[in-house]
Amino acid sequence: MVMKELAKLFGDHTGRYNPEIEPLPSSGSNRRYYRLKQGDVSLIGVAGQSKEENRAFIELSRHFRRQKLNTPEVHAVSNDEMFYIQQDLGDDILFDAIKGGRLTGVFSHEEKELLHKTIAMLADFQVKGAQGLDFDICYPLPEFNRRSVMWDLNYFKYNFLKTTGMDFLEDLLENDFEKLADTLLKNETDTFMYRDFQSRNVMLVNVNPYFIDFQGGRKGPVYYDVASFLWQAKASFPDELRDELIQTYIKSLNKYFPVNEADFTKQLRQFVLFRTLQVLGAYGFRGYFEKKPHFIQSVPFALNNLRELLKEGFDEYPYLCGMLNEMVDLKQFADTQKHELEVRIFSFAYKKGIPNDVSGNGGGYVFDCRAINNPGKYERYNNVTGLDEPVIKFLEEDGEIVDFLNNIYPIVDRHVKRYIERSFTSLMISFGCTGGQHRSVYAAQHMAEHIAKTWGIKVSLVHREQNLEQEFRKR
Repeated sequence: MVMKELAKLFGDHTGRYNPEIEPLPSSGSNRRYYRLKQGDVSLIGVAGQSKEENRAFIELSRHFRRQKLNTPEVHAVSNDEMFYIQQDLGDDILFDAIKGGRLTGVFSHEEKELLHKTIAMLADFQVKGAQGLDFDICYPLPEFNRRSVMWDLNYFKYNFLKTTGMDFLEDLLENDFEKLADTLLKNETDTFMYRDFQSRNVMLVNVNPYFIDFQGGRKGPVYYDVASFLWQAKASFPDELRDELIQTYIKSLNKYFPVNEADFTKQLRQFVLFRTLQVLGAYGFRGYFEKKPHFIQSVPFALNNLRELLKEGFDEYPYLCGMLNEMVDLKQFADTQKHELEVRIFSFAYKKGIPNDVSGNGGGYVFDCRAINNPGKYERYNNVTGLDEPVIKFLEEDGEIVDFLNNIYPIVDRHVKRYIERSFTSLMISFGCTGGQHRSVYAAQHMAEHIAKTWGIKVSLVHREQNLEQEFRKR
């Protein structure tokens, strides 16, 4: 039925029938996506389960296109509005494009440029997208209001907090929820709130950001989307980069109306708290109730964001703040990181900076491979790395890199042994060279294999400049 409907829409629009139909990975929603191709024509087919939600996306997309905003064009819609086909924007998403930075905490110049471009365009999207928009087409609500705030807070309470088994006084918690709602709603706004603005929902077309999955958007404050993007659970943005992106966003928003930076930052913090609770509720529902492992795996990242946020506290919500501090210290959350050592190993180029330790422990060993004879001096090794046989043979011929590693293995082994004995959870080891392509890649790969074989613990390996990662699972 689904394939038949989408094929008919494709044929009616293009004049080409019987296209190849490829199912695409599903997102967190219940919509299903397909790529329909015939010859040089490729479109995306969507099968939704809610006519109202489909209609919201279709009408919003048409409005945003009229506003000359970067969104996919909807080409055809079925009579029952349960199916539609849209422009194929390809497979490149911002989440993948910043993978190196997410894994290491060190974002390249190119990654930063993409992030700055995206968050500057967010301000345009929120302001220009709201101009002339009939918010009644939004689903399920036309605007961000007290009801939607309380829905999200109770979403957190019932789908996450109650699953922890914690005892709490619901009346006192609701009192602080009401105070938080008052704070979030204190400013009137005529802007579009995307609601699910994250790097997975930003496509890249010729390095230009295009926005998708905005069907849950509505009239609402700009802070929500900034909080969603910059405090995305797995984003791993360093504080300095996050501050730079906030400055870029404020500058872009200032094109439309004056922004007081101090007031903006203060209110943004309230939305970071709110968004983090909402995300935990979503992870609880999708993970614990719908049994989707991706969401369960994201819980620790969201809890880490919450721990950082709670360091300054929220004196205005005394019961909520106390309860959240108790919640993040629960044994079931501590045990996800306790008593199991993970060794993270990186290869990198010194000219791009030493990888940041995202665990917050300040880093570990950094070994300089630049004294070793460099294959990079020879043109024939330009297109291969320390994982390839020609480079391996070059490095091992004089035995220099073998001696180098044989001196390092005993040091690292003693360190791993003591970390396991002391129940430490994170050790970082980095190997650097000039370009991060040959010597450091060889050394990091061999160290990862040595530790995994010797100790049987989890080892995560990242060749940063090659954007490659490998995981050696615990035996």
